[in-house]
Amino acid sequence: MIIRGNSALITGITGQDGAYLAKLLLEKGYSVSGLLARRSTDTLWRLRELGIVDDVKFIDGDLTDLSSLIRAMQASGAHEVYNLGAQSFVGTSWQQPLLTSDVDGLGALRVLEAVRLVNPQARFYQASTSEMFGLIQAERQDESTPFYPRSPYGVAKLMAHWATVNYRESHGMHASSGILFNHESPLRGIEFVTRKVSHAVASIKLGRQKQLRLGNIDAKRDWGFAGDYVEAMWMMLQQDVPDDYVVATGITSTVREMCQIAFAHVGLNMEDHLVIDEKFMRPAEVDVLLGNPAKAQARLGWKATTSLQQLIEMMVEADLRRIADGRG
Repeated sequence: MIIRGNSALITGITGQDGAYLAKLLLEKGYSVSGLLARRSTDTLWRLRELGIVDDVKFIDGDLTDLSSLIRAMQASGAHEVYNLGAQSFVGTSWQQPLLTSDVDGLGALRVLEAVRLVNPQARFYQASTSEMFGLIQAERQDESTPFYPRSPYGVAKLMAHWATVNYRESHGMHASSGILFNHESPLRGIEFVTRKVSHAVASIKLGRQKQLRLGNIDAKRDWGFAGDYVEAMWMMLQQDVPDDYVVATGITSTVREMCQIAFAHVGLNMEDHLVIDEKFMRPAEVDVLLGNPAKAQARLGWKATTSLQQLIEMMVEADLRRIADGRG
């Protein structure tokens, strides 16, 4: 692999993946700039947790504003652009379908256009998602599996995915997509089921709450560690030829199994605390997602190294510390 340039721009740098990717790139000697949308009171906590907040250059901008993306490209001098910014919670996409489409779908198109206008030689990464597969058309999903999204989030991400392919083929850009299956970490937002579980289990263990309320606990997902998955993102942009890759563990587990790992880790019986609540059921559920990462393994040399048990135990331990310290 040959690293081309050492300057990167990350949209969504304050999110889980953005923070881990920023840390990885800084460790590789990159100058890292992050697009910062001023929408909430404390967006930098993940970067603080990783100890890198002072090492990143922040550029004000928004995925809904092309002019700010052009300025961000100019200010960063980026040789590599990672578009991780999104309204990334599937459940919210039913309540805010137009916003999700604008940020996740058109937002990616705006970033692609900014790259094309400012530096078409820059390499572009699009954060695609296994939610694009939705109503699965194959037992294991790979790069050739037909898409059938089942949420406004999946639909918006599918637009972004095909826009990336289009810019690659129409403009000759080095534009690649990572079709990432579920990837989690202690930096995950609490609205996501894995973090909801780890936080609730830690709270129950410490006597702060008594129940964990969930919807469909028989849904199956291919869960990996976000810290592993950002390595694959970087590897894609070091290839001579751009392409799309499924990034996954190749192992599927149910929400129920994930909960059992979390409760067992702190010595609690899941059945004593878990409550099924209809209000957490989705209008259209994706029942099973199982990725086939053979292409990423063969061409990138990438493979997930963290098991689901290691991941969930890591998350529970992090939440136990946060709650005990008054930060959770």
